[in-house]
Amino acid sequence: MTVKYLFFLGIAAFFAQAFVGCNPAPKEKFIGLQLYSVRDDMKKDVPATVAKVGEMGYKFVEAAGYGDGQFYGMSPADFKALCETNGLQFLGSHTGQDVPDSASWDKTMAWWDQAIEAHAAAGVKWIVQPWMGKTGYESLDGLKKYCAYFNAVGEKCNAKGIRFGYHNHANEFKTVLDGKPVYDWMLELTDPKNVMFQLDLYWIVEGGKNPLDYFENYPGRFEVWHIKDKEELGASGMMDFASMFAEREKSGAKYGVVEVERYNFEPLVSCKKSIDFLNQADYVDFYE
Repeated sequence: MTVKYLFFLGIAAFFAQAFVGCNPAPKEKFIGLQLYSVRDDMKKDVPATVAKVGEMGYKFVEAAGYGDGQFYGMSPADFKALCETNGLQFLGSHTGQDVPDSASWDKTMAWWDQAIEAHAAAGVKWIVQPWMGKTGYESLDGLKKYCAYFNAVGEKCNAKGIRFGYHNHANEFKTVLDGKPVYDWMLELTDPKNVMFQLDLYWIVEGGKNPLDYFENYPGRFEVWHIKDKEELGASGMMDFASMFAEREKSGAKYGVVEVERYNFEPLVSCKKSIDFLNQADYVDFYE
């Protein structure tokens, strides 16, 4: 083997390495899991369940276990540390209180002060109330009370650098007050500075509405999506996720959170199938 041959072999190896270096591995998708999806497992063993969620490939979690200043019985710092140990960020949380009357307003706002402090200590980016009592569905006046209440909570959250939002189910679309669905009223009666919406993609379809119409009519209001199907993602065939993702930027969605409420398999298996479905879909474009 001549010196010249070795020289050219070295040059070829150099350029091959350089070429590889210019083509890094594709970015991993940044998708979270709402821990209500594994609610029974969380009741049995929080650390083991969080570890399994991290192993699946989820990048962050949204809690559904806040109470009395703690998350799943752990301090904000400890639960955040548990998530981070397993490669997960703790970004969001579901919690809330019913709309107070004048006599209970101060007590309810004090509850929110404690809750917001706990979430701020955990570094959470958003708090979402995932329900509304019957007051919000029975009359427009009742719904206006809820919206004023949500505006006030959102202002408190903003002061701590946290976004406040509302998560829908189907009733907000099926219930009509004064000629307009409850959800439309909520979008119009809440201040975008104080209240964002976590749109549940399954429940809006189940409620008989097209999310694309809402993206067009209320652009930017849906800062977080709940990516959901009847069971695990892709199982029902009724969800046109591709068309929704095509309009993601118009919707305002910055984060996508998987939620599985019903299952064809064990919950952890359904959650794994759901993240696999999104990772394999070219149209899914949530990245950190």
